[in-house]
Amino acid sequence: MNIFEKHEIFEIEVLEKLKNERLLESLVFGGGSMLRLCHELKRYSVDLDFWRIKSVSTEELFNKFQHLFKQDYDVTDAQIKHFTLLFEIRSTHFSKRLKIEIRKEIRDWDFQEKIAYSKFSTKQVILKAHTLEQTMKNKIAALIDRGEIRDGFDIEFLLRQGVPLPELTKNEISKLINRIDDFKAKDFKVKLGSVLESDIREYYIKNQFQLLKQKLRVDLK
Repeated sequence: MNIFEKHEIFEIEVLEKLKNERLLESLVFGGGSMLRLCHELKRYSVDLDFWRIKSVSTEELFNKFQHLFKQDYDVTDAQIKHFTLLFEIRSTHFSKRLKIEIRKEIRDWDFQEKIAYSKFSTKQVILKAHTLEQTMKNKIAALIDRGEIRDGFDIEFLLRQGVPLPELTKNEISKLINRIDDFKAKDFKVKLGSVLESDIREYYIKNQFQLLKQKLRVDLK
């Protein structure tokens, strides 16, 4: 079992603890780890990301998370930042630290009930998760904003799940194409390739984001 597979067991363990303490009731699970654990995304994701949907005191939420984590883990970082609540925890059973981030903004996010699971774990966790359509919007915004290659991969995954691109302006499409064009061959081989499952790694090293670029160019016309 490699380090990513062990880390995935850690993620499921933490989700189960949060669920059992009812700390997920005001939160929606999202991002790459949600796609991995709820929709079998073929890349590993090492963080747990949540979005708020209910008005619970930020300080109260922070304190409850911190109290829970301190019972079983070494809390190596815990901050109330400008936009997020941030935690980083370490377990004696797993070598890789886990980062948990909660967006402070409360919005009416689109979500549905899903089961988070891993083929490497016997645990399953029922929770609220972003819909694929909401995730597509989030990933588009993230690729424009931060230009991370993993966001491009996730968008292609969503396209193959039948989720269309949202309505975009010409300027947004141009920014997305520029982001994709900025990725180098080394980014696909090392940065992305290192977190992909082996059966698709060579495909992305060779073909990169052909599907996404094709869809964007059609919308640009």
